[in-house]
Amino acid sequence: MSKTKFLIVGTGFGGIEMAVALQKAGIDDYVMLEKGADIGGVWRDNSYPGCSCDIPSHLYSFSFAPYKGGEKRFPPQRDILAYLRQVATDFQLWPHVRLNTAVVQAVFQEDTNRWEVTTSSSETYDTEHVIFAVGQLHRPHFADIPGRKDFLGPQLHPAVWDHNIDLRDKNIAIIGTGSSAAQMLPSLASVARSVTLYQRTPAWILPKPSPNFGRLTRWTLHHLPGAHALYRTTLSHAADLLLAPLPRTNLTSKPLRLAAETLALCHLHIQVPNRTLRHQLTPSYPIGTKRILFDSHFYPALSRPNVHLVTDPISHITPTDIVTTTTANGAHHPADIIIFATGFKASEFLAPISILGRNGRSLSAEWACGGEAFLGVAMHGYPNAFVIAGPNSFNPAGSNPGMKEVQVEFIMRCLKWKGEVGAGAVEVRGEVVEGYKGWLGGRMGGTVWRDSEVGSWYRHASGKVTGPWPASGRRFRKVVRGVSPGEAFEVVGGEGC
Repeated sequence: MSKTKFLIVGTGFGGIEMAVALQKAGIDDYVMLEKGADIGGVWRDNSYPGCSCDIPSHLYSFSFAPYKGGEKRFPPQRDILAYLRQVATDFQLWPHVRLNTAVVQAVFQEDTNRWEVTTSSSETYDTEHVIFAVGQLHRPHFADIPGRKDFLGPQLHPAVWDHNIDLRDKNIAIIGTGSSAAQMLPSLASVARSVTLYQRTPAWILPKPSPNFGRLTRWTLHHLPGAHALYRTTLSHAADLLLAPLPRTNLTSKPLRLAAETLALCHLHIQVPNRTLRHQLTPSYPIGTKRILFDSHFYPALSRPNVHLVTDPISHITPTDIVTTTTANGAHHPADIIIFATGFKASEFLAPISILGRNGRSLSAEWACGGEAFLGVAMHGYPNAFVIAGPNSFNPAGSNPGMKEVQVEFIMRCLKWKGEVGAGAVEVRGEVVEGYKGWLGGRMGGTVWRDSEVGSWYRHASGKVTGPWPASGRRFRKVVRGVSPGEAFEVVGGEGC
């Protein structure tokens, strides 16, 4: 059994942020467990053609290691992964990383105030604190369509991509029209014989600026002191002012939502001249109900002669076809390759890890109808355990690395208070959790997510909205930084060593 003071599960943005915070605090006794063969989380797993981020990298980066590229506004996946690797190198995190090590169970030991964490290889860790930084987008979801197992060709997912498969001159089927489908379509359409895109619900799409900076911006970023910091700050404020209000249903947000919908419809009208196709791509729900896409190449790709949009429901899959319910006997669409761009099991937080807290409490049982955690960070009954990017802490309108940094900062304040009072274990108070749930429910009630029946990874199968934070990133910082650990947490299990 290995013994450590801190165990971090996951090495994406959240895990790296936590490790750097410990390093800065002079704490070197920690281990980072990673189920994959490399660090990087979602940016390691997703390597499909066209993979990129729809948040500018000046904002989608660490404040302690801000992105300062002067050429690319939206670097591709390989550049983001290289950035994370470089941060791990610069802050000397690699000696703490254990790759190919998946966690399967974490059990709180009440007699020692410590956690016993078990991996898939039956290795165990004895740790005082455990921080789960696995994120939401790490468990691929394959649509459960009848006949899927009978299909003879390759079946891919954006996060389970096989680059050895030759896509040239193939009939490719893409099921789903989310961000990954929109990003990969232009690349696939340029090499495939045909691409058939199966759409259940059209997305609201806003135009995305060029991935590369113009000449003037490049010169400014390269030569003007402070330009990078100013650009990052401007992006953050713009996201809070223009995008964060869109899901709200109050009167003050209505004009902004109308403007955004008008812009999206104009973008659709300009890029899709075919009236029938345009009608099929027009959403019938309020903008912000599902995650808004930023893309300027998806619509033109749909207008290519070898690309076909299918909006009829899929009935089943045969060894060589996808069958839709267009006619009594069904319409057969030949397919050599099926790509399930059907997202992730995002609402199943921390699954499939079994987490047992005080008195045998099971987190998977308590979260069976949807996860909930104080500030997306702490759970009552689970001492010395924290979550980064937990329930209702996803920012659909800005920087999620920034949200995670706020959570890490809060965790570090809790740990400092724990040390000051000499506690062996601390956990968030039950009444604090209940009060937060009430406040969060009130905020969620004023959004388009409350009563929507539109499918989205924002929502658990039970109907509970578990993904998004219902306000701006600035509001999240204000709320989290306004919480005193000494008032929100309590000591359990006696004094520390």
